[in-house]
Amino acid sequence: MATGAKLTNPGLTVIVESGDGCNYGEGGNHFLAAIRRNIDVTLLVHNNQVYGLTKGQASPTSEPGFITKAQPSGVTSVPFNPVAVVMRAGFVARAFSGWEDHLSGLIQQAISYRGFSLIDILQPCVSFNKVNTFSWYKKRCRELPVDYDPKNREAALKVAEEWGDTISIGVIYRHDRPPLEDNFPVLQEGPLVGRQVDRNLLAKVIESYR
Repeated sequence: MATGAKLTNPGLTVIVESGDGCNYGEGGNHFLAAIRRNIDVTLLVHNNQVYGLTKGQASPTSEPGFITKAQPSGVTSVPFNPVAVVMRAGFVARAFSGWEDHLSGLIQQAISYRGFSLIDILQPCVSFNKVNTFSWYKKRCRELPVDYDPKNREAALKVAEEWGDTISIGVIYRHDRPPLEDNFPVLQEGPLVGRQVDRNLLAKVIESYR
């Protein structure tokens, strides 16, 4: 839906908000397509490492051993690392919901970036995740140093894989490539949504299918 909105009217600022289950689970095909296309939308993922709206089953980012009602013996699957996988995207960041000012700044940067931008927001679920709590994240999250270079892809991959006693947050990777919209000359003439239909041309197109 966001892709359609952006292509119909490239002048729109399009922001998608959803969770780890929606984006990295059942919506994974749309997630990967957006990365490859580099559509100019900002995706904010509220990652609480559990399905918070459907009674607390394990999500794609749940850690091994995490026990839920649906996984009483603990999670056995390897957790999905969205920040490492999305490294082909133009703008990749990780944030912590408990650092509001830092998160706000990242959102502003993501929106101003021309291309697909992801912010994976570490966000506690107080109802179903009693492991990855606010205090758990707060003890581990560390802002990337000021001399960190987000254009260094090799270094970015190492940072993306950090998970445990230290979790780096900030803009992990950034590079510039043309967004999807720039590949369609017809969009250079202005948004499709505001144009009049050439009924004569439309009639010819319809006639060609008879």
